[in-house]
Amino acid sequence: MRVADISKEEPSHNNPFQNMKIKPLSKAVLTIRLTIVILAILTIYGFFTFDYKDINLFEGVVSTLTNLKVMFLEPHFVHFSFTDATYQVLVTIGLALLTTLIGALIALFLALFAAQNLSSAKVSNIIKGVVAFIRAVPTVLWVLIFAVAAGLGSVAAVIGMTFHSVGYLIKAYSESFEELDEGVIEALRGSGASWWQIVFQAVIPSSLTYLVSWTFLRFEINFGVAVAMGAAAGAGGIGFDMFMASSFYLDLREVGTITFFILFFAIVLEMIATRIKSRLRVKI
Repeated sequence: MRVADISKEEPSHNNPFQNMKIKPLSKAVLTIRLTIVILAILTIYGFFTFDYKDINLFEGVVSTLTNLKVMFLEPHFVHFSFTDATYQVLVTIGLALLTTLIGALIALFLALFAAQNLSSAKVSNIIKGVVAFIRAVPTVLWVLIFAVAAGLGSVAAVIGMTFHSVGYLIKAYSESFEELDEGVIEALRGSGASWWQIVFQAVIPSSLTYLVSWTFLRFEINFGVAVAMGAAAGAGGIGFDMFMASSFYLDLREVGTITFFILFFAIVLEMIATRIKSRLRVKI
């Protein structure tokens, strides 16, 4: 056999694309690509057909940058003092802390029945279904729903934020309980331990670090939500001051000051939560 014939029969190892196989397009991939193309077309169409009200794009960008410069580089106090701002931030933190504690207590009890290894499948599915519906509705909408009955203010904000916190924490807690070793639970059941003894002697002690970590994570979320609820629901706190400064007074410098206050306390809370998580050695 000639050398030329051998080179034709043997595959070449220098071609990196020789062993690649082209997979046929599935319906899921085709649907995703078609959706992306349609959204891109609609975005481009909307960009060119949007009514800009004779606003120049370049002037708008320059004006936005100027406002940001005034807001963050020239902050000052006008309608409140440093002490007032600190007090209002503490009110917001208190609102977030209250809703987190109430939500955590309620969620801890219901999560025991939502965990499939601690409850029946029927009860677990019912609780998880209701919780999924609660989480699907935004917190602001829950606050507005309860504001119809309780009126705008801190009461509606606390109830609405607690309602959503319960739905969030039940899912987090129940999944932590379901990750426990089934052998430990079966061993306790075989030794004659009651359901509550299993919960307090095995389930909660084994999941305590996860429970604390998830609770702090929800507290950080509730702090941000409490700022928004101070403006949207009249719950008070630093969020209401920001609403007044940005809408009623229209003072960008004061808005910048409030933003720095919120950012500072958010960083402090994040540092505290990170320190606790590192000590607990929990990775979410």
